[in-house]
Amino acid sequence: MIVHPDLRALRSDDAPQRDAQERLYRAVGTWRKTPAAAAVIADLAPYAEGRPLDDCAALAALFDEGADLALPLMQAFATAAAEGLAEAPLGYLPLRHFSDGVISTLLIGHAGAVTLSLVAVDGAGLAARPSPVAVDFRPSEVAERVLAGSAEAGLIACRPLGDRQAQLSRAAIALAPGRSIRRDGANTAMLLNAVSGCLVTLRLQRRRADDGPTREYALADGRLLHQAASDPRDSRLELTMALLGRMGRADAAPHFAGLARGEGSTALRWQALRECLALDTATGFAALTAMATSPGDPLAAMAGTLRAQLIETYPQLGALEPCPA
Repeated sequence: MIVHPDLRALRSDDAPQRDAQERLYRAVGTWRKTPAAAAVIADLAPYAEGRPLDDCAALAALFDEGADLALPLMQAFATAAAEGLAEAPLGYLPLRHFSDGVISTLLIGHAGAVTLSLVAVDGAGLAARPSPVAVDFRPSEVAERVLAGSAEAGLIACRPLGDRQAQLSRAAIALAPGRSIRRDGANTAMLLNAVSGCLVTLRLQRRRADDGPTREYALADGRLLHQAASDPRDSRLELTMALLGRMGRADAAPHFAGLARGEGSTALRWQALRECLALDTATGFAALTAMATSPGDPLAAMAGTLRAQLIETYPQLGALEPCPA
């Protein structure tokens, strides 16, 4: 195997690698300290805390079609990054990134549940993929500004018709440099149909962890295909509960009941209730009864229906209900 002399030298002395990384950290840091970038980065925290986007002036201006601020800011970033890589080609940008060969993302900044990213979509790669058969709706607020390229896209609106069905409607839109799209990801998704060359956008996303799960529907008929927790914390808790349940850890049932009666997302609370019922019937049924008899609980109706069904199927559960006296 042929090893480049520069790479061979790193085996005995990693100082050049550390120096290369330091140069790239400085390159990105210098850009972040410019007045325009610093103002945008500073606005991420209050936006993550729940302030409306329009109250975060520097951040909102990036997605204002009447302002030409997003492209110069990202061009300055790209210049700083390219110059840093030219000086230190063996280093890498200290920014989270992803690519599947068609869609590539680079995280510019983040705070809490808010991310600001550059997104690039390769048109030829997208055209080679099969046409989508499903669409995701995520509880989030999304603002996206086209920086370069053009595309034909569709906005898919979702109106739930029940727990397992939704009515989907599509509106065609054209994407071109300067176009800005704001949408509520829980009920509106955007699908790219065709991209000319490479489409580059700046995307701002704020995840709403307490606003239900992510749902995937079939484009053909609106059937619910899959749903998952939208909050990584909820996903971790669900995995933990599933593991403890399969281990038969009955001592975890009171903790599951606490989650079911807590103030988390309705999806997590309902899953905690199900796991509790499977692990310890008495503890789970007590939590179910408490949920069903709480008028202000959004899960009260579902819990009441489930309790009635369980008592009808297993009459002995009636003996576990609290005494009216």
